[in-house]
Parts: sequence; structure tokens; C-alpha cells
Amino acid sequence: MSLKSFSRGGVHPAEHKLSSGNAIQVLPPPEVVVIPVSQHLGAPSKVMVNRGDEVIVGQLIAQSEGFVSTNIHSSVSGKVLKVDNFSDSSGYRRMAVQIQVEGDQWIDTIDRSDDLVKNTVLTSEDIRKKILDAGIVGLGGATFPTHVKLMVPKGKKAEYLIVNGVECEPYLTSDHALMMEKSDELLAGIHLMMKGLGVEKAILGIENNKPDAIQKMQKMTEGTSVRVQGLKVKYPQGGEKQLVQALLKREVPSGGLPIDVGVVVFNVGTVYAAYDAVMKNRPLIDRIVTVTGKSLSNPSNFQVRIGTPVSYLVEKAGGLPEDTAKVINGGPMMGKALSSLDVPVVKGSSGILLIREQEARRKEVQPCIRCTRCVGVCPMGLEPYLLMTLAEKGMYERLEQEKVMDCIECGSCSYTCPSARPLLDYIRLGKAEVGKIMRTRKAV
Repeated sequence: MSLKSFSRGGVHPAEHKLSSGNAIQVLPPPEVVVIPVSQHLGAPSKVMVNRGDEVIVGQLIAQSEGFVSTNIHSSVSGKVLKVDNFSDSSGYRRMAVQIQVEGDQWIDTIDRSDDLVKNTVLTSEDIRKKILDAGIVGLGGATFPTHVKLMVPKGKKAEYLIVNGVECEPYLTSDHALMMEKSDELLAGIHLMMKGLGVEKAILGIENNKPDAIQKMQKMTEGTSVRVQGLKVKYPQGGEKQLVQALLKREVPSGGLPIDVGVVVFNVGTVYAAYDAVMKNRPLIDRIVTVTGKSLSNPSNFQVRIGTPVSYLVEKAGGLPEDTAKVINGGPMMGKALSSLDVPVVKGSSGILLIREQEARRKEVQPCIRCTRCVGVCPMGLEPYLLMTLAEKGMYERLEQEKVMDCIECGSCSYTCPSARPLLDYIRLGKAEVGKIMRTRKAV
């Protein structure tokens, strides 16, 4: 894969940052929360509570099982109603803990003050341990356990920390709001993550459509080892591999990770959560979520407890507009339609997008005209038209050979296809099948 394939890829969808500039609103807990025990890549956590138990905010309710796993904490205080299977954002039923909210009692070890705390004596091992205990995962959407990324594999060396403040997905503004309102904590978190990784250089990448955030963070980082870099507005500029190439001109190899070229990448939300975990003893019990849509009366950035039903957020943003045809978990490019508004906010929930009828209706699928537009915009240098065909025909060995697992599911191919072909839908199905084959092969 050449550097040219990275530089040519990407599209320029309309941004529609309707909630840009809106202050973060802290929502009170709802009446009932449902907290899934698998909100991360890797093994589900083991439930540590039973029906009828009383829990408080910050209490461990599910413990990590295995190296790639993470802890789950109660985001509210109250009584456990059920430990059972509940529908997640994909419509599948998975194990979760349902809690009836009663008051708002917190574990007394959590520092709830607004005072900025900076690290002075913690070691890199202390930092990793606190992040593990607090259940921090990648909040940009990947939900990979953060403590694992801080453990550089033997034979690799981390040279740079890259902090992802790009937020290139249309409509979403939660990261922008975080950088504007929590910049002191974010910078303290960057220095913590640098210490955790053992690196001396960090770069915060922000798209040029957020000039206020760029200016603010550049001013704050003057004279430090953190560099703030404005980036061209292009989707998917925020992909890990694309960000590494844009900031450092280093190419992550096919099937590889940023650490293969000396880089570790974290989203700004992850870094902020890590600061809270390390310096405030605060587990990952809430996050900032953008709730938006063209017909929504009050597009907002909410700080909301994990496990809160999506319906509660929509209500606080003005209620469900009559012309809503789809509700998307995430943004319009990579997000997926929700099966119900009763599903909970989880650690990876960056946004809720309400789409109107005229925009939600899919065009009639036409035959491929071999225009190769999907190839031209693919940021990974793949051939999406071919990957769709192979997935459709169940040719999974060939699909693996064509590097389908390199696909970052950005949706640029589907966005640009003049024949309205569901390229990403089939590629996702193909990736799932190839993933099963690879796991089976590894187990044998």
C-alpha cells in the first residue's frame, strides 16, 4: 500500500454541525438504567452483583475477564432489578445489569470537585493500573481497552502519542465541546498518557473546521512537548492510520497497528476519561454524547450516565420530531440504525442522530457501472466493489486475500457510489465471516 492511497482517499460530506458551540449539559440520572457487561472489544466482564443488591455510583458491578477486557461500574445508585439479557443498539440481546435509580450516592474515593489535579509522583505502572481499574476504553468508537494500548509490546517502541481531536464524522460535536470546556483536564491527561507510554512527544490533531479549539489548545501548549496541528477537513481524517500519515508521514502496514511505526493514538475523550480515572479516582460512568438532527428542536451535547436509555436523551433534546425515519447510533457515515429508542447509552456512544424521512430513504440499487469511484475514495487503498461482490458470493478466502480486514468501515465507498450500491453493508458482513474463520484457524 502506498502513501498515495492514503492521500487520495476520503470524501467531503456536508458537515451539519448543528450543536457546535452548544455548552455541555450535565443530565441527571434517569429512573432506570441498563448497563451492559460488554461495552468493549474483547471478553465480556463477569457480573459481580445479584438481583436485589444495593449499589452506588462508581461501584464495580462487572469485572474484567482476561487481558483484553475491562471493568464495568455502576453509573447510578439504587437497587439491582435484573441481571438478564437486554437488547443492545444492534438489536441483539446481551447480558446487562438493570438498576432502579434511588438518590445519587457516590463512592467516597471519587474526587467530585472541579479542581485541576496534576500528576507529580505516579509511575507509568500506577497510571496503567488506575486506567485498568476504572474501565477506560477508546471513546472514539473503537472501545478497545485503554490499559492494553498503554502496554507497548516487546520489540516495539513508542515514540509519539497522537491525540485525536479530528471529529470528522458529520453532525457530531462532542469532542469539540470537550476540547473547549475541558482543555485544562485534557492537557493534564495528555501528559499522563505520555508518562504511561514513556514518550516525550505528543501531537494533538484537530481539523481546521474547529479554529477556536485549535487556537485555544495551541495557546495552552506553548512551551510544552505537546504540539497542536490543524488538519485539512476531509473524511475520514480521524481514522488512526490516516491521522498517523497526516501528522507524521508514516505508513501503518496492512494488518498492522500504529505502534508498528512508533505511534499510539487516543481519542480526546479517552484522554479526558483517563485523567478523571488517574487523578480523580473516577471510573468511566458517563460520557459526552451529541444528540442532533435537522428537525430536532434542541441539538445538544449532553454529559450522560452510562446505561441511560436513548429515549431519555431524545426527550431532553426536544422530543422525537414527527418526520423522523431513522435514529442512528453515531454519525451518518459510520453509524448504525437503532432498533429501538429503549437501548442504553454505552461507553462507545458518541452521538445520536435523528434522520428525516426524505434523507433516510435509500435509492434503488443499480448495477455497478465500473466507475471506480469507490476505489478512488477508499482511504485504505482497497477495491470496495470487489469486496462487496466477494462477500455477496460467500468467497471468504478470496475476501481475506483482498485484505477486507483492513477496511475501517468509514462508508466513503457507499457515499460516493452513483449506483447506490450497499457496499459497506456487504463488506461488514464479509468482515464478520472472515473474522470467524481467522479465529477458528487461530484456535486450531
